[in-house]
Amino acid sequence: MTDDLLDRPTVHALLADGTTVCIRPVLPGDRGRLQGFYEEMSPENLRLRFFGPSRRSAAMAADRACAPARPGYRALLAEVEGRVIGLAEYDSGGDDGGKEAAEISIAVADGLHHRGVGTLLAEHLVSAARAAGITTFTAYALSENHEVLRLFADLGLRTCRRFEGPEVRCTIHLDQDETYLSAVEARGRAADVASLLPLLRPSCVAVVGAGRTPGSVGRAVLHHLRTGGFTGRLFAVNPKVSSVLGVPCHPSVAALPATPDLVIVAVPAGAVPTVADECGRAGVRALVVVTAGLDHTQAETLLTACRTYGMRLVGPNCLGICHTDAGLSLDATFAAGHPRPGTAGVAVQSGGIGIALLDGLSRLGIGVSSFVSLGDKYDVSGNDMLQWWEGDGRTDLALLHLESFGNPRAFSRTARRVTRRIPVLTVDAGRTDAGRKAAASHTAAAATRTMTRGALFTQAGITATRSVGELLETAALFRTQPLAEGRRVAIVTNAGGAGVLTADACAEAGLALPPLTPAMTGELLAVLPDGAALGNPVDATAAVSEAQLTECVDRLTRYSGIDAVIVALVPTAVAAATGDDLVRAVTATPGRRARPVIAVRLEQDQSVRLLPAADGGTIPSYAEPQAAARALAHAAGRAAWLARPAGAVPVLDHVEPERARTVVEDYLTRESDGGWLDPSTCADLLASYGIPQIPWAWAESEDEAVRAADRLRGFDGRVVMKAHWPGLLHKSERRAVHLDLRGDAQIRAAFRDLETRFAGLMTGVVLQPLAARGTELFAGVVQDEVFGPLVLFGLGGTATEVLADHAARLAPLTDRDVHELITSPRCAPLLLGANGNTPVDLGELEQLLLRLSRMAADLPQLAEADFNPVLATPGGVTVLDARIRLLPRRPQDPYLRRLR
Repeated sequence: MTDDLLDRPTVHALLADGTTVCIRPVLPGDRGRLQGFYEEMSPENLRLRFFGPSRRSAAMAADRACAPARPGYRALLAEVEGRVIGLAEYDSGGDDGGKEAAEISIAVADGLHHRGVGTLLAEHLVSAARAAGITTFTAYALSENHEVLRLFADLGLRTCRRFEGPEVRCTIHLDQDETYLSAVEARGRAADVASLLPLLRPSCVAVVGAGRTPGSVGRAVLHHLRTGGFTGRLFAVNPKVSSVLGVPCHPSVAALPATPDLVIVAVPAGAVPTVADECGRAGVRALVVVTAGLDHTQAETLLTACRTYGMRLVGPNCLGICHTDAGLSLDATFAAGHPRPGTAGVAVQSGGIGIALLDGLSRLGIGVSSFVSLGDKYDVSGNDMLQWWEGDGRTDLALLHLESFGNPRAFSRTARRVTRRIPVLTVDAGRTDAGRKAAASHTAAAATRTMTRGALFTQAGITATRSVGELLETAALFRTQPLAEGRRVAIVTNAGGAGVLTADACAEAGLALPPLTPAMTGELLAVLPDGAALGNPVDATAAVSEAQLTECVDRLTRYSGIDAVIVALVPTAVAAATGDDLVRAVTATPGRRARPVIAVRLEQDQSVRLLPAADGGTIPSYAEPQAAARALAHAAGRAAWLARPAGAVPVLDHVEPERARTVVEDYLTRESDGGWLDPSTCADLLASYGIPQIPWAWAESEDEAVRAADRLRGFDGRVVMKAHWPGLLHKSERRAVHLDLRGDAQIRAAFRDLETRFAGLMTGVVLQPLAARGTELFAGVVQDEVFGPLVLFGLGGTATEVLADHAARLAPLTDRDVHELITSPRCAPLLLGANGNTPVDLGELEQLLLRLSRMAADLPQLAEADFNPVLATPGGVTVLDARIRLLPRRPQDPYLRRLR
């Protein structure tokens, strides 16, 4: 036990069966409980743990774990409702900073094997060891101790075994690679889904707070449970009445004839903590708290009860939950009506948005598989629901409205996996960020909330919309049509004006309208009436018949030159007189069409409808061309994301993270509050990650400046001088730079000028050779407290903020991410060799961004890094000016399994 370990907070996590367990450092006061933990073990379990049956081992093990703090030792225990069920320890035998290997041991209480206790403790101990600089665990076990040997083998870490007589020596390498993260993720997914079963598939439900007052929330939830098809046992808790809506009432949860799996809490805020504690003591497994207005103390007490007794929690301040499986229907909401059963999973933080989505999905006929109103999101989150939908066997479309993210990096990993199986759509809520107005560096100013969330959604493959209406419009297309494999669209219309509006909407949405080939034009001429205009849009004229339009649409869907067809229709007297129904031309044979077909009907009274098709399917129809074009653009974006390889984080050479950590620790020892690094420290940090810098020298006097310039003139003969003082960020704005200096006289004059104008501020100057011509770029990173490090890239120089030509991705960057980061800004053609110019060295540019990403991922203390300008030429990439700000922050493992 060490002081560092004691500083680590107590966390809660899930075992394989969904049970909540507390994991925390061992404290001196735990000695008696730990000795009891060992003494309750069977002789065989003790023999396997201590290689002998001695009962004295229990006292000795408890003494060791609870001894005074000593370097290199860690001990974590797992407990459920105060009972110790597991212990994990490692000992490096000395100072953490000097030992890279440690011996590990794990013990689990009798009767609790095969529930993931030891594995979960091992994961947390691995995370603590990595933070302490330990790279390898060794473990000794008897060869017949198959369970512990399997535990180490199944962790997902590279493990080697060596037999030494009756013992096995296991060496476990603690590299956090994709294999390990995937193994942790799979274990977490199984545990998470198990923990949600009492919430989403309960067999017994109680409502606390249901009364006789019409319009009360508790009564409304009880009514929905009674009338929504729930076939399990249903109770109400109200000490003042005998029954509500025909449901028998009981005075308390403890007085119920059976223990509910799920309790809906609809009592005043002050009573919520007491009800939660009572539920926990009774053995309830899940709570939905619809009550709003809890103060900080009430909220903390509620969550403590849920963690102590192992209850999953939805809310507080929520609309409720529902589930529509046949035979397992559950509607525990106070929405206006019951949702239509279907295949869309919905999770929202806003109850109002939840009602709008339930209504819209029901109206469209898509319906919902399960709905969770997350409310204030104390526990159950969007990440939990994605994992539930991934394996529920029904959900084929996920809709999210999330105002906040508890662990965006874990969410991103989950979403990347899930969205390869089902579309995940979201309303991008909370796009503004007024607090950025005070941002200091170029990087911080560019890292808007919209950009940060956009990076998360883009990398995870989530389709982000800007409104509830757009979300429903896109869901209608995703649910009914094959994805458009590209952005090429053909428009067919019976009215030229409608075609023009639709063409404008497509262009604004980033879709292309390619001209039709002569062969395709000939085919359409043969089927359309005289006077048809065969451009793109195709104006079939008001004289087009149902049969002609059907044949036209069918031929276009077989045409390889486009990816989707939009049919823009207006009602005409001509069609009415002939009895033609042009809408039937759109819905006639959708099952035989290889490409998506959608309709635009300007007279339509709803923003989107699903038209019944002849083959039993449906076709989306939009009232506005803009809605149709946006939905198609989202479909094309999803298809492109699915077609791309998943990407991997490349292994980099010449990277020295331990050297970098030493640089950071030394600086923060001197500057406990953090700050902007001086040029020398900044250069050391960049060198630790192999980030190329232009040669430079430091000077604090005229004479030193002249000598430094002499050393640098060998590169070109001309030098640049930049003033420096702590906190100076925008040198050009302060006119703190002299360019193109030649000869000693100019060097001395420039130094005196800076020294005079910045007297009392300037601590010295940086001299550099004048850089060659090239493209000036910008690269940076900002450490978002919620999302983690965000890497930004774009056009650089003094106008970087004015032009705002930036793209962003969250670290760690994969090879796919870095390619997209370079090609996303408007300046990308300059880098790729536009207008016959030679491309810059793209390989070196990718390396720069990957190394910046690695530095940010390794060093949580790195608050901001600002490389501006970065000079890119065909011959290489060089950082000309770098600023880095450090803050005292503890490292956190974003992938460690723990509840919010």
